[in-house]
Amino acid sequence: MTGPWLITGAAGFIGSHVAARALADGVEVVGVDNLSSYYDPALKQARLDRLAGATGWRPVVLDLAADPEGFAALCAEVRPEVVVHLAAQPGVRHALDHPRSYVQDNVVGFLTVLEACRHAQVGHLVYASSSSVYGETSRLPFSTHDPADHPVSLYAATKRAGELLAHSYSHLFGLPCTGLRFFTVYGPWGRPDMAYYAFAEAILDGRPITVHGDGSALRDMTYIDDIVEGVVRVAVRPPVGDDGWAADRPDPAASPAPWRLFNIGHGGRITVNRLIEVLERELGTRAIRVDGPPIPGDVTATRAEVGALAEAIGFTPSWEVEAGLARFVAWLRDHREER
Repeated sequence: MTGPWLITGAAGFIGSHVAARALADGVEVVGVDNLSSYYDPALKQARLDRLAGATGWRPVVLDLAADPEGFAALCAEVRPEVVVHLAAQPGVRHALDHPRSYVQDNVVGFLTVLEACRHAQVGHLVYASSSSVYGETSRLPFSTHDPADHPVSLYAATKRAGELLAHSYSHLFGLPCTGLRFFTVYGPWGRPDMAYYAFAEAILDGRPITVHGDGSALRDMTYIDDIVEGVVRVAVRPPVGDDGWAADRPDPAASPAPWRLFNIGHGGRITVNRLIEVLERELGTRAIRVDGPPIPGDVTATRAEVGALAEAIGFTPSWEVEAGLARFVAWLRDHREER
């Protein structure tokens, strides 16, 4: 694909990395973000500053949920070949107290994107889903071929709603859509509300960290470079309808419409306790731990089945978490010195 890309959430963690990679590959990129204050907007602006001056880069400040007409007009003007939709209200725990913002940003905002893509005849819509959609299940690893009908957080419910909305648009209007279920993405320029980042900052500052539960929860942590590689490879491979799909034995990951779902995860697991140990080693400082109760909506374990992704795009995430966290800690030290 040679046409321009439109990336929503371009000032976000994943969005800024995907934009940088696409620009490096010679793709023109229009990056949309509303620069929300969910976490420090200065970090979001710093991510955008890294992209400033790149050939083919155009940033646009726009709120998808609040200004659907503006986004539709932008799509009609740009006529992107690919839209990578990464804008969302993230965070399982934040949703407990701010439910309306999740429906507004993750459902209404996604509807804005789908409508604009439909009318602009976009060649491929790639959108971020989440491992959270699997809910609390002991069936590991998580497979896109298994049902995901029992989310245990509002965040997860809104991401699952997005998958279903995308399927309806693929079925009704022939819009090629690929959903990517991300598994605990981490790395440089990450989100400070995520555990690995918050723990590292607290350890450096000598502040206590709160470990909810006994620290035995398992997470499939996926380094940002692996996520980006998966996104860009998927983006240039729009789905086609599956001729072998059967209504009497429906595959939840495929469809006769041009719609697919993939996991992007490392496929391994690390406990919260081990995560803290690795951070302590890389930071050269012991954590001050405080026990806290389990958080409603948090699941006990995640692990991605990635065989379908490898078969489709010839790529399997490979960054081991110890190496990825070492990269993150090195970046964090430099970033704190620059502030």
